Amino acid sequence: MKSLIVLRVACLSVALLLCGVTTRPAASQTEQASQTAHTAARRTVPALLVSDIHFDPFHDPAKAARLVDAPASEWNAILAEPPSPDQATAFAALQQRCGARGVDSSYALLQSSLTAARKEAPDARFITVSGDLVVHNFPCRFAALASGKTQSDYTAFVEKTIAYVTAELRRTFPGVPVYVALGNNDSGCGDNRLDGGSDFLAAVGKDVAAGLPGTMSSKERAKALADFAASGSYNVRMAAPMRRTRMIVLDDLFMLTQYATCGGKPDRSVAIAQIKWLRTQLDEARRHKQRVWVMAHIPPGVDIYSTFAKMSNVCGGDAPAMSLSSDALGDVLAEYADVVRLAIFAHTHMDELRLLGPGRGVQGAKSGTVAVKMVASISPVNGNNPSFTVARVNTASATLADYAVFAASNKTGVDTVWSKEYDYGATYHAAAVSAVALGKLVGEFRRDPDATTAASQAYIRNFVVGDRSSLIKPLWPQYVCGMSQDTAKGFAGCVCPAGK
Repeated sequence: MKSLIVLRVACLSVALLLCGVTTRPAASQTEQASQTAHTAARRTVPALLVSDIHFDPFHDPAKAARLVDAPASEWNAILAEPPSPDQATAFAALQQRCGARGVDSSYALLQSSLTAARKEAPDARFITVSGDLVVHNFPCRFAALASGKTQSDYTAFVEKTIAYVTAELRRTFPGVPVYVALGNNDSGCGDNRLDGGSDFLAAVGKDVAAGLPGTMSSKERAKALADFAASGSYNVRMAAPMRRTRMIVLDDLFMLTQYATCGGKPDRSVAIAQIKWLRTQLDEARRHKQRVWVMAHIPPGVDIYSTFAKMSNVCGGDAPAMSLSSDALGDVLAEYADVVRLAIFAHTHMDELRLLGPGRGVQGAKSGTVAVKMVASISPVNGNNPSFTVARVNTASATLADYAVFAASNKTGVDTVWSKEYDYGATYHAAAVSAVALGKLVGEFRRDPDATTAASQAYIRNFVVGDRSSLIKPLWPQYVCGMSQDTAKGFAGCVCPAGK
């Protein structure tokens, strides 16, 4: 019998060879990831994720007065003119006067980034802009270059700058839905200040609504405009090919720790109303078995660099610095993790991943973990190279299947070459940006406090786009705790485990 089995095996081997069939070794992890990414690409659609553009209409100071007087529709003609003879000197003086720490996005950089985005994502089915469309230090710059103007003039110019940036996105990607969130610099009365129910929000709401899906009914559009005028928030059905999916956008400036009204007073009433509103929207989505993407500018969680820059002794009982004034936003998202497929934030200007939910003790049978993508900035103000993210979205599950980050070769937009930095799926051998996948990735990072694995080194390398100085490596264990522990208690428990 044994001889018969051997003979049959030998005959089968010969037959396979005669038919041109050969055996292959098992695919490597990299090959498997590549195959998975290829399969995912066939059932996904592209999307463009951009953030923190921080467009500077004052980059050529001599043009500022003309921009103030001209409608946004005429700005390109002014901005495209050759630089003024004293542009460099005048801009340097303005930077010094306003105490600027770096240079934000000029007209050249804005146009370079839009051209590159169009090249890399020509078939994008939608675009997300996760806040901070206007330059830092806007009040100081306006006061220096538009003397004699009123507060109303200032507010109108901020709104016009936002209108210009959003219109440029629509011009570059005609007919493509553009979902926009405001950031802490997108205010008609100064950084970190804003009034709910203001004329400014009502005006900006019209700019934002111009990019929303054309398939919206007049009733849906009116509701979005009313919600935006109240608090910079809105909830819309995402256009096809997305299925049964909603985009919920919040202006979480009102939740910022440093937030104040235009009059300079602390006030949490709008933030409280936003959380109540968000819960209502998520309840409705759950009832109708819809999936949700949530987008805002400032992520819930610990501000790690502020915490350690202040030499806070977290293990000695000092409270870590928190980005938001309460845990309410993270609590609600975790409570509705069965509904929320992805949360998009930004603000740090870095390329980051996070998790919301683990270990926070949120009540409710549905509470769980939410995947977070933090989009790196176009603005190079923090020393990073400008970048944008091209995503692949699974329309059937409303999940972020994969993404690639594209970065500029310099910070100016002049003679700039854009190229791919990395692919998420190929780098981390993950099939999707999901809570499960990110949980595994963060677990791997926690088991690697010295950042010796390929995954840890890749994350550190790509954290600051275009910078290879390994900025976060000295704080790697603490940073990893912040990736998945977004409450002060959870962060302290991770950084300072009992008995260590």
